[in-house]
Parts: sequence; structure tokens; C-alpha cells
Amino acid sequence: MGRTRTYEWQDPAIVGATAGRVSGVEVLRDLLEGRLPPPPLVAALDFALEEVEEGRVVFSLMPGEEHYNSLGSVHGGVYATLLDSAAGGAVQSTLPQGTAYTSLDLTVKFLRRITVDTGKVRAIGTVVNRGRQTALAQAQLVDAEDRLLAHATSSCMLFPLPAP
Repeated sequence: MGRTRTYEWQDPAIVGATAGRVSGVEVLRDLLEGRLPPPPLVAALDFALEEVEEGRVVFSLMPGEEHYNSLGSVHGGVYATLLDSAAGGAVQSTLPQGTAYTSLDLTVKFLRRITVDTGKVRAIGTVVNRGRQTALAQAQLVDAEDRLLAHATSSCMLFPLPAP
């Protein structure tokens, strides 16, 4: 018998409209505190923003069967999504009001397999360097015992948002 999973999300334009009016760290703190709805992808994969400070963010995920590939473990795309979210979030947390970013690349190294038996995993993103036009960030995916499961680096382009 098949399994079913249902989830809901809110209009993603709500967060987008806020982004130009406050700093990046304020947007992330509003997401963390529930003052803004999470992006739809968060609901689809069922991961959560857990920590926010300038230059560092942490996302977490409790692996489930819905994250599995055909080999019976969590799909690499889930790893990459968590790592990309953490690295990008770390960059976002440093941005002033009216500035946005987009990922230019993401390099992921998969080190250990993840299954439902792994338990909760955390993606910890930090900014390595931020200039005026680009930023370099890294993210580590770790288990409850802080064993490294995967590592990523990401370059991001920074740009001004259009005036409202």
C-alpha cells in the first residue's frame, strides 16, 4: 500500500515583498519567529530554520522515507538543498536593506549516507568572505553527534533590489 504525505504553504510573495524593506538578517529572524511564512520548498521537504545570526544560519531536517532515492537513502538533492539553503542564508544574513543575492554555484561533497536511522541532521552555513558584488559561503551537514555528512561551498552574486 502506498504512503501519502500532505503539506501546505502560504503565498511566497509575502516574503519577497518584505525583502526590500528590511535587512537580510531581519527577514531571516522574522522567518525563524514565524512572523513571515516559510518558503514553499521548506514545506515540501519538511526542513526548518533553527538559528540565525549575522553570517551564520542553521537549518535542520528529520530524514524520512519521502526523502529517499532508489537506493534506500536520502537523495543527494536533499543534501544539496539543505546545504544551498544554509550557505545562501548565511550570505543573506549579512545583507543590508535593499540588497539581494543569487547563488552562482554550489559544490557539494557527499561524505556519509543518510537514512531515517541517522536522526536529525543540521546544515550549518557560514560566510567565508563578503565583498560588494560577491560572497563566498560554506555549509556543513552534520548529524546529532556532529559527524560531517556533507560539505558545500557556494559563490553568490549580490545586487540591489529595485526601489519599491
